[in-house]
Amino acid sequence: MKAQLLTAFGGTENFQLADVPKPVVQDGTLLIRLAATSVNSLDIKIREGGISVAPDLPGILGSDIAGTVEAVGAGVIGFAPGDEVYGCAGGIRGFGGTLAEYIVADARLMAPKPKTLSMLETAALPLVSITAWQGLERAKTSASDHVLVHGATGGVGHVALQLVRVIGARIATTVASNGDSETARRLGADEVINYHEETVEQYVDRLTAGRGFDVVFDTIGGKNLELSLTAAGSNGRVSTTNGRTTLDLSEAHSKGLSFHVIFMMLPLIEDRGREGHGKILRDVARLVDDGKLRPLLDAERFTLSTAPDAHRRLQSGKATGKIVIDLS
Repeated sequence: MKAQLLTAFGGTENFQLADVPKPVVQDGTLLIRLAATSVNSLDIKIREGGISVAPDLPGILGSDIAGTVEAVGAGVIGFAPGDEVYGCAGGIRGFGGTLAEYIVADARLMAPKPKTLSMLETAALPLVSITAWQGLERAKTSASDHVLVHGATGGVGHVALQLVRVIGARIATTVASNGDSETARRLGADEVINYHEETVEQYVDRLTAGRGFDVVFDTIGGKNLELSLTAAGSNGRVSTTNGRTTLDLSEAHSKGLSFHVIFMMLPLIEDRGREGHGKILRDVARLVDDGKLRPLLDAERFTLSTAPDAHRRLQSGKATGKIVIDLS
């Protein structure tokens, strides 16, 4: 089969389109013919060599799956050849990657594809949907909360906005430009903050009368995580997708905040709780088919042969929504 091999950590020049052996279905797994995948920030970190779960090289990156089951391993129930499925099941050490024509995936991590989406649209959802779901769940988000979601048009952010809307909470969100405000409101935001035009203190005063938000979902990390602690109110809950930073927690202490770091790849790494991913994706598919959740796709399109360009697109910071790759 064709695959993009990463031959060395570093830049996108280290990708090489090559012929590699087609994987063989194992007990408890599905052999899937990939139709599409997407690029996540995790892929960039792995490619650059900055994360311990990187696959041995040469290796195949990519975790999001949208495709069709070709073979079913012993012990698998609920799936059959010909089923259209999706999931997040690769791209790290010990697993195949999705920048390829086929992948073998643990069936527990997979779910039936949403009926109302194309394969390309479906490929945008797995990693970011599970992350957004877990971030809101860990923060015990409820309809009575005032929620701040950072990064309205980002991968995790655009899904989190829609999930908060389903929960029924009041939603504020940050955008990088006024041009993104309409998209943020369409996704469910009640209040939109251009973070270049307002400080955190200003929008906390404007939107919460200085009390702070009940839940803050930080999808950016770094300096923004510190700002998230400032934006949270007393006894608030903060979830982040990026805790790789040095941070003074004095403000979290003084406010009695609870703090949750979301790393959705742990079930793959530790082989514990993988069924939970499959369940979340089944719930997400129902929301999609009920018209309550849609992926936001970047306008640029890529194929297996141009996958290095997809990595460059994500790193450029110019993408809106998820970057998807057509593998069909």
